[in-house]
Parts: sequence; structure tokens; C-alpha cells
Amino acid sequence: MTFIDKIRNIQSKNNSLLCIGLDTDVSKIPASLKHHSNPQLEFNRRIIEATTDLVCAYKLNLAFYESAGEKYYETIQKTLEYISEEIITIADGKRGDIGNTAEQYAKIIFDDWKFDGTTVNPYMGKDSVEPFIKSEKHCAFILTLTSNPGSKDFQYLDIKGKPLYEHVVENAVNWNTKRNIGLVVGATHPAELKKIRSLVPEMPLLIPGIGAQQGEMEETVRSGCDRNGELALINVSRGIIYASQADDFSKRAREAALKYKEQINNFRE
Repeated sequence: MTFIDKIRNIQSKNNSLLCIGLDTDVSKIPASLKHHSNPQLEFNRRIIEATTDLVCAYKLNLAFYESAGEKYYETIQKTLEYISEEIITIADGKRGDIGNTAEQYAKIIFDDWKFDGTTVNPYMGKDSVEPFIKSEKHCAFILTLTSNPGSKDFQYLDIKGKPLYEHVVENAVNWNTKRNIGLVVGATHPAELKKIRSLVPEMPLLIPGIGAQQGEMEETVRSGCDRNGELALINVSRGIIYASQADDFSKRAREAALKYKEQINNFRE
């Protein structure tokens, strides 16, 4: 199954564009989990079990696992085993390096851990992206216009009459011969998101910035979806997984996820 088919299938089945970011900070895990041999993994398991019918994807930010110590590889691997094969999984590592190094990043992400997609930094050019787009069942989400304030430092630079991020879009379109490239576009840039969607009407968009970063929901949904109200993965991390830091954290996470899902669907029509 191609990545595009998989994302359309799960977005239809769960009627959801919600992607939950499992950016699991060990210091924020409820104290009641500290007796587990792997508190980070147990936290993830309970969040996944509480929300699996409400999402189209889970995104794991690799930094939160790498910084947790020697168990990080196992934690990622076992977290993925808890996620239904129908649901999209994304490794958020923003990898970008010369070809032979990128090959190793692609190997661990796609072959060893078996993620469906990953975020990729295109700064070093096509050869640094190619290892991530060899298979139609995998997707490389290319950083295009990010949600952080510093995105204005480089991504808006005028080059030959267009901002740099538009040049990234153009190159991504040219590289997308297997229809397995997506773009990362922050919800904090709604006007630009609308323009980018017009340039890539059939490309998946990973959209961070809703929730803690205060992206505007209605504009994000209306501008980010394709003409069928699909192919947008709207990511919320802290606003869901840390809805409570008490023993009821998984229940509160489900309530928050349901709220976000319903808000998104209200604007898909």
C-alpha cells in the first residue's frame, strides 16, 4: 500500500485529521508511573490506548527519546508496536545530511523501526533527501515553513522574487515522482499555508503549531486540507498528552483529543 493510500484510508476510517505528537518528556510523566521499569514507554502505551480511535497518526519527536538514555531505542520500537498498523507513524528527527549518512538515517527509521514517514531537512539538497523517498510506502515530510518564531530568519528570504520556502515547494514537487513527499507547514502561517496548498493540491501536509503554539484552527483546517477535506495531518502534542499530569492523564488526554478532533471536523465541511 502506498503512503497516500494509507493516509486516506485511516483518515476516512477514523474520520480524523488529528496527529498526536508523542513528545514524551520524562520529567513531566506522572509520579505514579515512576515505579515502572520504563515509565516513558508506559506513558506512551496508555496515551495510545486512550486515543487510538481518534487519530490518523502519531508523531514521535526523536529528541525526547534519545535524551532519555540507554533505553531510547527500545522505547521507540515498543511504542510503535502498540500502534495499530492502520495508523500513520512519523519519526520527527528532521534529518538532513550527505547521502551516505542519510542512508543510515533512513535505514533505522524505515527498516529497523518501520515508521511510515519522517521529517527531513532539505537544506543540503536533493541527494540528502533521496534515501528517504525510495519507497512509495514511505513519506518524507520536507521542512518548508516551520511554526517557530525563527522561521522568519531564513525561510522568507527573497530569492529571485520569491521567498525561500516557495523554492523548497517547487523542488519538492519536482522530486515527488513516487508521490511520497509531504511538506511541513506551520499553522502559525495561515496565509502562507493556503498558498502552499494551492501549489501542492494533492500532497500531504504535516501541520504543527495548533495548541501550545496557538495556531488558528479554522484557517488551518480550511487552508490545509485538499479538496476532499483530507491529506492534512494536524499535529497537537502538549495540548493532549499533558492535559493532566495526575493519575487521570490518559482519560484527560482522550477528552482533549476528542475535543481537537471535533473542532477540526467542524471546519472540514
